[in-house]
Amino acid sequence: MALLSFERKYRVRGGTLIGGDLFDFWVGPFYVGFFGVTTIFFAALGTALIFWGAALDVRAGTGSWNPWLISIAPPDISYGLGLAPLAEGGLWQIITICAIGAFVSWALRQVEISRKLGMAYHVPVAFGVAIFAYVTLVVIRPLLLGAWGHGFPYGIWSHLDWVSNVGYQFLHFHYNPAHMLAVTFFFTTTLALSLHGSLILSAANPQRGEAVKSPEYEDTFFRDVLGYSVGELGIHRLGLFLALNAGFWSAVCIVISGPFWTRGWPEWWTWWLNLPIWS
Repeated sequence: MALLSFERKYRVRGGTLIGGDLFDFWVGPFYVGFFGVTTIFFAALGTALIFWGAALDVRAGTGSWNPWLISIAPPDISYGLGLAPLAEGGLWQIITICAIGAFVSWALRQVEISRKLGMAYHVPVAFGVAIFAYVTLVVIRPLLLGAWGHGFPYGIWSHLDWVSNVGYQFLHFHYNPAHMLAVTFFFTTTLALSLHGSLILSAANPQRGEAVKSPEYEDTFFRDVLGYSVGELGIHRLGLFLALNAGFWSAVCIVISGPFWTRGWPEWWTWWLNLPIWS
């Protein structure tokens, strides 16, 4: 059955957080709502400001229209936590507000959709962890360090340069224990969900002439391979747990670098060498 054939069953009124029936509308198959409108507003304004900032840099002879090189830099450290002129980081501050507004609006739109369908709030909560990771980089860490200039620039190459430079500030950033946890959870998420996806495809796409395999086959496969099957619902719970931890520890690893630890991360591990067991 095509998805659109039963879509009308779920186009129910209510569930809105703001606006009531006034904003309870769809555009084609997409629910909009009040927070859909605010998402479009913030996203459009932020994107327009990025292009305006790029135009200012091109006009000043310091920028390029090459999409890889467009960059909106945060204010200089000397501005602290104050407002900066538009051409000297003020655009970055406004774009940051627009980005947070768009992300939070999208999450609240997901809440409204969940309310309409009678679902729990796992999806908006999960997206909230990703928003938390972004806000940690551009708001929480700069606040703790006392200057908006510690945020990352909005650009492809400039952002990668910022990541590299911050890593070198702490010598070997991969010695950061929270970074180790984050990377471990990212890789484990990829492993778990690739195993899950490949299992579903292999069960649902049998050889020509064979019947589609049931969940019992899937459980048996992993019991034979791994010795245990977490089950159809369990793999999604496990995948969510792994993914949320990846986002959470990635935020922790950067927020402790600078505000709470200022030396090279290899030095943090001297506690291991000082354990009395070695003597």
